[in-house]
Amino acid sequence: MISFFRRFFASKIGLPIVLAFLGLMALAFAASDITGSTFGGISNNDRMAVVGGEAIPISDLTVAANSALDQVRGQNPTLTMPEFIAEGGLDEVIDQLIDRFTVGEYGREYGLRAGDNLVNSEILKIPAFQGLTGSFDEKTYIAALRSRGLTDAMFRRDLADGLIEQQLLRSAVAAPQLPEKIARQYAALVLEKRKGEIALIPSAAFAPTGNPSDAQLTAWYKDNRTQFIRPERRTLRFAVFGSDSLKVNAVPTPAEIAERFKRDAAKYQASEKRAVTSFVVPTEDAAKALATRIRSGANLETVAREAGFTASKSEARDREAMSGATSFAFAQNTFKAAQGGLIEPAQGTLGWYVARVDSIEKVGARSLAQATPEITEALSAEKRVAAIADRVAEIEGEIDGGTALAEVAKAYGLKVETTPSLLANGQAFGQPQVKIVPQLVPVLQTAFQMEESEPQLAEVVPGEQFVIFEVARVEEASAPPLAEVREGAIAAWKRTQGAVLAKQASERILAKVRAGTPLAAALAAENKPGFEREAIDLERRQLLAQSQGRIPPPLVLMFSMAEGTAKTLEGPRDLGWYIVNLEDISTLPLDKEGQLIAQTRQQLGSALSEEYRQQATAAMRKELGVTRNDAGIAAVRKQLSGEQ
Repeated sequence: MISFFRRFFASKIGLPIVLAFLGLMALAFAASDITGSTFGGISNNDRMAVVGGEAIPISDLTVAANSALDQVRGQNPTLTMPEFIAEGGLDEVIDQLIDRFTVGEYGREYGLRAGDNLVNSEILKIPAFQGLTGSFDEKTYIAALRSRGLTDAMFRRDLADGLIEQQLLRSAVAAPQLPEKIARQYAALVLEKRKGEIALIPSAAFAPTGNPSDAQLTAWYKDNRTQFIRPERRTLRFAVFGSDSLKVNAVPTPAEIAERFKRDAAKYQASEKRAVTSFVVPTEDAAKALATRIRSGANLETVAREAGFTASKSEARDREAMSGATSFAFAQNTFKAAQGGLIEPAQGTLGWYVARVDSIEKVGARSLAQATPEITEALSAEKRVAAIADRVAEIEGEIDGGTALAEVAKAYGLKVETTPSLLANGQAFGQPQVKIVPQLVPVLQTAFQMEESEPQLAEVVPGEQFVIFEVARVEEASAPPLAEVREGAIAAWKRTQGAVLAKQASERILAKVRAGTPLAAALAAENKPGFEREAIDLERRQLLAQSQGRIPPPLVLMFSMAEGTAKTLEGPRDLGWYIVNLEDISTLPLDKEGQLIAQTRQQLGSALSEEYRQQATAAMRKELGVTRNDAGIAAVRKQLSGEQ
């Protein structure tokens, strides 16, 4: 791949975002959080759109946009709302929100319903609404909706729309079969080979050498602030503590030791364990016959082998363990036999045991004094675990009661530390070499959802290590003052100015190429440094295999052009202009690619389902009629972008 393609992905997002919008219900409870913020001051803002006479509240758009951003942040934690909007995320949310509402309204128009009982049964299945008992809890349900800016009516309406959509579209889009003739056409595309050239006309080659005036730079920065948005940063205060740092009394008293000795008296009585070698035969007669041979002087292992069985040795067990592993009758007979003697055959679950006592281990009874060290160690460990659990619960209770982190730390002798300004991915803002303490990594996601000065306690290593943490300061995602990014802004201003001239140059070069001038000659005629050109000779399947789903847009354009044509393509963030010149298209024969055709039919099946869905939804939109409140949407867009 030519090197300058990589620059196309230098932006924070790269390729346009594609959202999988499954409705407010899925967004609200599959995503980690929704801010639930609402907007005021928007004229005619009670509706986002009207579908067939029914209005979509503008508040639905706010909730859905925040939730969609949270979903995308699962892959890109530092993504900001302005960047999300700039890459088309809000437009996708709007379209899919209208589509979902449209399908619900269309279904109702033709008599489909999702009754209260059906909606209730779906609500009962959602884990987010279950209490400590694992069943639906109304208080949990109400709290979950409020925390996400949803009302019961809004949630139920969206859930009902989703159920109607299942009734209306599931059968229409289920497992469609792509005709083989069409599959062959698409399979042939994979075997296409395209030959041509791609050149980059960089804006830097035409950028002015002088700096802009203060007025020019200020005006430009005002219009391009979104290029400099800094993601949300948070500074945390925390105190890490472990079981070894908590002062607890875990020394058992003599009375406790005596009580434990009394409770486990059987453990300290005299005991006996026996190890045996045995094998199992299916019948009593066979067991007795083999036992007779062994008593006559034959070796047990030899007798077992000659009879087609395998003798196995067991570890030493007491009577109870022996009974559990074999049978009560066999255990009784084992503890009657002498060491080295044959055990009287006894029946077990799998058959009849033939066995020999290999060894006998006898342990004498232990007095309280003799057992005290062992009991003391066990009791100390138990008491320490219980005492630490009580102490942690005590600390958590103080935090829940509103005690400040600093006061809790002082009361329990803990050291309070402060992180640098952190991004959501855990990196220190502006200090990539700084690493946060490992104990904060598991709680970072929670920290980016908390309010300031509301400490929480988390268990890092179960029973061993804990952390108390709070948000000390929140720095919202925003563009910094011009003075802080002046050098970067000047460089970007120069690229913008250069981009205008680069476009003009690309148009001149394109005209020459279309007139028959070789691309290399047309580039040379501009007499500018920094131009890049590379020959392309690629099969489409090679491109797909090498790209891993991230195909540079100039190559996307080349593989969608007509043979013998040339086109221009604008690069991102005023990088420059690409010129794509396609010279030749050839296709390898499809006769021996039966597997490729089958794979194409299978892979395009899901795409065909989505195509049917989109066509059906578009038809529903047309029949019902959709009117968008563009002024209200624009106002929400501006407020989400932080422009007012």
